[in-house]
Amino acid sequence: MKKIIFSLITLFTLSLSAQIDRMEPPFWYEGMNKSEVQVLFYGKNIAQNSVQVSNNVVITNVTKTENPNYLFVTIDTKNIKAQDLQFTFSNGKKSFKRNFEIKKRRPNSAIRKSFDASDVMYLLMPDRFANGNPNNDSSPELQEKANRSLPGGRHGGDIQGIINNLDYIKELGATAIWSTPMCEDNDKGYSYHTYGQSDVYRIDPRYGTNEEYKKLADEMHKRGMKLIKDYVTNHWGAEHWMFKDMPTYDWFHQFPGYAQSNYRMTTQYDINGSKRDAKYCMDGWFVPSMPDLNQSNPLVLNYLIQNAIWWIEYADLDGFRVDTYSYNDKEGIAKWTKAITDEYPYFNIVGEVWMHDQAQISYWQKDSPIAKIQSYNSNCPSVMDFTLHDVFGNVFNEDRADWSNGMIKFYENFVNDFLYADSNNLLIFLENHDTGRFNHIYQNDFKKYQLGMTIMATMRGIPQLYYGSEIGMAGDKGKGDADIRQDFPGGWEGDVNNAFLASGRTAEQAKYFDFSKKVLNWRKNKEVIHTGKLTHYIPENNVYVYFRHNDKETVMVVINNATDTQNLNLIRFQENIKSFTLGNDILSGKTVDLKNELSIEGKTSMILELK
Repeated sequence: MKKIIFSLITLFTLSLSAQIDRMEPPFWYEGMNKSEVQVLFYGKNIAQNSVQVSNNVVITNVTKTENPNYLFVTIDTKNIKAQDLQFTFSNGKKSFKRNFEIKKRRPNSAIRKSFDASDVMYLLMPDRFANGNPNNDSSPELQEKANRSLPGGRHGGDIQGIINNLDYIKELGATAIWSTPMCEDNDKGYSYHTYGQSDVYRIDPRYGTNEEYKKLADEMHKRGMKLIKDYVTNHWGAEHWMFKDMPTYDWFHQFPGYAQSNYRMTTQYDINGSKRDAKYCMDGWFVPSMPDLNQSNPLVLNYLIQNAIWWIEYADLDGFRVDTYSYNDKEGIAKWTKAITDEYPYFNIVGEVWMHDQAQISYWQKDSPIAKIQSYNSNCPSVMDFTLHDVFGNVFNEDRADWSNGMIKFYENFVNDFLYADSNNLLIFLENHDTGRFNHIYQNDFKKYQLGMTIMATMRGIPQLYYGSEIGMAGDKGKGDADIRQDFPGGWEGDVNNAFLASGRTAEQAKYFDFSKKVLNWRKNKEVIHTGKLTHYIPENNVYVYFRHNDKETVMVVINNATDTQNLNLIRFQENIKSFTLGNDILSGKTVDLKNELSIEGKTSMILELK
């Protein structure tokens, strides 16, 4: 009889516990600046219950919404040491409990060092990089299954594939990895890019597990490398569990239902603009499959803040790249960013601000002199230098210079650095996962690749390399995104060409890799490049000359974009050459005399360490 009663009690307890289908965050940490944590409980009619918590922990707020399946319970964890807490739920007749753990925090977690101009960032797409575990290529829980024969399908790349090839990335000279999002994306198709996330507390099982993501960070830290998470604040996927049963009608932007963004980010600060246009930029959906999050809703904003902090703490992250930063509610995203940097004062966050004017890009960087005019501060330390990317995309085909074409485009880009609060904290890049492939634009002209890489490796800012460019990978964006996101050769068992290994590279791949490795590894320990002053000279005859210099060292960079040899009268550069007489070219290994003229062949670059 006792066994029967015990079994009934157990079943009764389980049935009550089943009222909670989700609890987010799943745990928290001691000693956080954000000591008040708002725990979301989700389950059938959970809001009909009262709630208490154990160990004298104070509940500071309980929020119910129009959806009875949600209950938001805020507790104050200040001075609460690592321990298990218990939430008790009761409707007057029945009660049940749910454990909530406060975990021990890593020593010095708050003052972790992030990425900066001393780093080189390697951007990869996990599904297209390497398949380290073929057993997780598909998941019974998720709709889209692996199909490598489909260009836009899931190809099977995963976290283990990245871990297996960390030494390759380190040998190349990259010190940080920015991976496109890895949280679960349960879209029926084209889910490989993972920007339409369906669960932001869970790594997509086709990439691996939360524990494997944590292992990736650990393995990178052993190698002195940094992991940067691609965070999406603007939207989730239409398969997100919360979109299917919304906590509040205004959790997502409603018009009602779907409305397309006008993509005109200039409406965010246009003093002559209409309110309607600004609304459709910020609140309109990026695409129909990505419902737009409402950061002006305090519950949404707090959820996103806590999720971001949770991932930093859980996976020991080193930075964020924030997708579509300037499409968010501008006040909401500023609060989100400040909350992260208040918790981690040295944590770097780079926002994607895809605009084509320096003043407009500057607006979104922390302490921007432009945004100050409107008393706005995004609090975002870094932004992406898309105007420089625009120059990289056409200038090396302009063999003959005129007033506005040729290398003058680089000069004019950097002339506008005064608009930025911190030009050293801009992300600079030849390309990324959304743009045309550099090597396709220039038809795999190795000389033009050398010119582009030379500038990226020696210019102010944080260089970002897109996976595969370093072995000459191309891809035509005109054929669709899948063509610029091809599989890395050697990442799959049975690949004929394994470019991860020196012995497996073709002669052409080795040529690209060896050059990239040389300049990026040289850059690693060059403080003069990381933080030195930039002095540049107006290009003449399609030749651009600039210096990076500090009190200890001077580096002279010469880029000849003309097709023929140019002879430079060095007297023009005397204010930077000063008493130096020799220059050691780290590209050719040759030493050049700096007394009179410098001769440089067509479509060639030099990086001269002055002696």
